[in-house]
Formats: sequence, C-alpha cells, structure tokens
Amino acid sequence: MTDEEWAVVRASLPVPRWLEGRGGQPEAYCHRQMSDAVRYLVAGGVSWRAMPVGFPAWDRVYAFYRRRRDQGLVKELHDRLRGRVREAAGRDPDRTAGIIDSQSVRAAASVPRATSGYDGGKKVPGRSRHIVVDSLGLLLTVVVTAARPPPTATPPELCRPGCASGSGG
Repeated sequence: MTDEEWAVVRASLPVPRWLEGRGGQPEAYCHRQMSDAVRYLVAGGVSWRAMPVGFPAWDRVYAFYRRRRDQGLVKELHDRLRGRVREAAGRDPDRTAGIIDSQSVRAAASVPRATSGYDGGKKVPGRSRHIVVDSLGLLLTVVVTAARPPPTATPPELCRPGCASGSGG
C-alpha cells in the first residue's frame, strides 16, 4: 500500500481506546501491517492460515479484520473509497442506478444442502451469486443464495392485456 493509499485508509480507522485514555492496551501490531495483510489475503484468495511469514500471525490478522467487520468499518471504508472513485470520474458520489447480474456456480461437496440448490436452466447444482454494481462497475453489494430453477411462466390469469392491477380481473 502506498503512503497516499494508507493516508486515506488511516483516516477511516477508529482511534484506539488506549490513545484516548479510555482503557485497553496498545496493540502489538501496526494497523498498516494488518491492513496490508488483509489486502494480501483478499487479492490473492489465500486462506487465513496460509499467511506468509512477513506478515503478523494469521490469527491476529483475522481478529483485526473481524473486529473491523463487526463494527461495520469494512463496509464503511468500501463505501467511502467508492465515493472517491466516483468523484474522480466526475460523478455524484452517491449512486443513482444499479446493474444486477447473477451467476450459478457449482458448490463444493462440503457445502450444506440447506444452502445449495439446483439451477435447472443452467443445469448447475450449487449456489447463485448475485451482484449489484453502479454505472461505473463499482461493487454495491453481493448476495449468495442457493441456486434455484428459473421462475415458471406467469399464470395466464395474471397477465391479461389491459389489466394494470395484475389481479387478472
């Protein structure tokens, strides 16, 4: 992470309690090291326990990430950074439109039956991931659901011409 990138990230991190005189102990690791470790894991798709030696211990990095995630800071940082990118592109930082897409993917054998399904249209057993991006392609949200078959055709009584209410009458 460059010094400029770190300045943006650092501004969004909370001040540790011990620095404000509210108790607690100084943390054993630098927040920049911890943030770099989390970025490394996300960018490389590496598992927590496969953390390289140059970073802090995986369980400390995970605890750091988990605390930030549970406090909502990961989402807040993502939203702030997306707003900055939109402003740099000459757009309003708050999005006004979204684009939705989904993809069915095979689930591993270890995925519980309760969270997987079968997409009959694509003939894929597993899960569906749904994403929403803004008009610049920046991620807004991700939802993972059990794969389901495509919806069946609307019953004829619900789609008669001229029926605005959808009641079929």
